Amino acid sequence: MRPIRRKIRPSYRSKDQLELKNLGFQYPTAVRPSLQDVSLVVRRGEAVGFVGPSGAGKSTLVDVILGLFAPTSGTVLVDGDDIQDNLRNWQNQIGYVPQTIYLTDDTLRRNVAFGLGDENIDEQAVVAAIRLAQLEEFVSSLPEKLGTVVGERGVRLSGGQRQRIGIARALYHNPSVLVLDEATSSLDTPTEHGVMQAVQALQGSKTVIIVAHRLSTVEYCDRLYRIEDSRLTEQGTFRRSG
Repeated sequence: MRPIRRKIRPSYRSKDQLELKNLGFQYPTAVRPSLQDVSLVVRRGEAVGFVGPSGAGKSTLVDVILGLFAPTSGTVLVDGDDIQDNLRNWQNQIGYVPQTIYLTDDTLRRNVAFGLGDENIDEQAVVAAIRLAQLEEFVSSLPEKLGTVVGERGVRLSGGQRQRIGIARALYHNPSVLVLDEATSSLDTPTEHGVMQAVQALQGSKTVIIVAHRLSTVEYCDRLYRIEDSRLTEQGTFRRSG
């Protein structure tokens, strides 16, 4: 009798390295590719920023990293394993912060632990996420603390507070990787700076991937990549003058 060989799915537990290898992607109805021959390595605890004009391929790159789209060519590897071999496990390691944060007319606690009933919410995880998102001072000033109702779409909150809650929500499940896709593009400069300070504090403990239009958004990143016309055209670090 021949032994049954079962393919072992990678667990991505160590997540020491994310590698994009000769990555390409083209939408089925598109005339030309959105990504071409993208290769780079992101190591655990690094903060990496992607900048470039609209339509260059930045958000498509994030979608491929998230596993929302399978690459047309090349691979996305985590510790040498293709994410497509255990996509759900990889996605469980990611916290995602979009440009617009959807908040319900419910308590701050339930908005952080989004989709869970009170009986299933881990209070310590909520508190930890609030702390990492630098919301402790704000929460302590609220009359009902975590039980405060934020209003439909968070109308009782400032833009910066809403984005920080979005970061706390992404951190609730203690992901290894935090992805911010134009998450501060609608904020004014002082508010954006405050939100990015919360993100900067995560460097070293989380792998952070940031997509942005403005260089000021990614000034604290360990490495910056510029995407133009579907390709990586420049790599470097932010340099302040003076």
